[in-house]
Amino acid sequence: MSPAARKATLEQTKIHNTRLVLQTIYEQDAISRAAVARLTKLTRPTVSDAVARLIEDGLVAEIGRGASTGGKQPTLLSVAAGARTLVGIDLSGSAVFRGALVDLRGKITERAQIPIEGATGAEALDCVFALLDDLLARADAPVLGIGIASPGLIDAQNGIVRRAVNLGWQDLPLRKLLAARYPDPIHLSNDSHATALAEFFFGRPAHSSNLIVVKIGRGIGAGIVIHGDLYYGDGHGAGEIGHVVVEADGEPCTCGNTGCLETVAAIPAILRRAARIAEGHPGSRLAAGTAIGWSDLVEAYYAGDPAVGELVQQVGRYLGIAIANLVGCFNIHNIVLAGRIRAFGDPLLGAISTEMHCRVLPSMAAETSLGFADMEGDIGLLGGAAMLLKHELGIQ
Repeated sequence: MSPAARKATLEQTKIHNTRLVLQTIYEQDAISRAAVARLTKLTRPTVSDAVARLIEDGLVAEIGRGASTGGKQPTLLSVAAGARTLVGIDLSGSAVFRGALVDLRGKITERAQIPIEGATGAEALDCVFALLDDLLARADAPVLGIGIASPGLIDAQNGIVRRAVNLGWQDLPLRKLLAARYPDPIHLSNDSHATALAEFFFGRPAHSSNLIVVKIGRGIGAGIVIHGDLYYGDGHGAGEIGHVVVEADGEPCTCGNTGCLETVAAIPAILRRAARIAEGHPGSRLAAGTAIGWSDLVEAYYAGDPAVGELVQQVGRYLGIAIANLVGCFNIHNIVLAGRIRAFGDPLLGAISTEMHCRVLPSMAAETSLGFADMEGDIGLLGGAAMLLKHELGIQ
């Protein structure tokens, strides 16, 4: 091995060890150097060197003394949450783009939003610029990077929005355009994928490194985490379950097919079906002659409106079909639902579970846990932050 190659290998080893030490400290509220060495199986001198670098970078701080086990009290280490600012951007909203400044522990310290008013193409891109300008002007710690959760088919590796219909973006090199304006590292992912990463980082079950999050909003998509990494598929479209047909001879979908999951279980589809209930069921609480909003539907549901209750059961059955396919394909035990759909609570989960059990091997269904996401409204923003923790600091 040449001296240059040997030097490069040593540098890579040093980076790997430092990231491993940071990951171990990040997983704890407080931990000693000796405990880090035990958990990582690195030598104490290697751990001490890595900790020294992390303290110098401001990422780790000594926070006091721990309990003695017979000798000198150990010095405890913790991640310095405010040492870096993470910028999370969520472009999945229909009325506004949202952004936040987030610390290293996932605490949101600043928020911002900008109305998009149907903006598409270059106008929508200008809204992203304006949102970032606002947030970056408020950052009071070094910026680790910018993490963006965008709707559509996203080439995360190259930072390209392949297709985002509602934003009018086609093969948009978003990362390149942002990099020309901002010096910070930029990471981009589909909003469903980002949602899964947020849940994995900040709300995941501690016993599993695999997770599926099904996000239900204007569209429906699944984010799939396998061994701590997002699974994108060969064409960047893994998890596009919203365009899997679940109803033969169903309604036309924007993708060109008919009867896709989004035509029966996405929020706009649910509201369209609610409007039909209002027209065909004069006794329904929805038959008030005014436009039906989401809160009206939820209120009618909890008031015991039978037609709305049947609608929710139907939605659950359709989601159960799609989730059964995920269970059969991936056999991941933890599946989480995100979005306003959680308003229907346990009865919806029950309908999904019943349908899933009818459509997959019983043993696989029995091992699968269904639940709702922990963070909900901020999950897209935290997905952007989670991208930065993973890619810039090696934390997962």
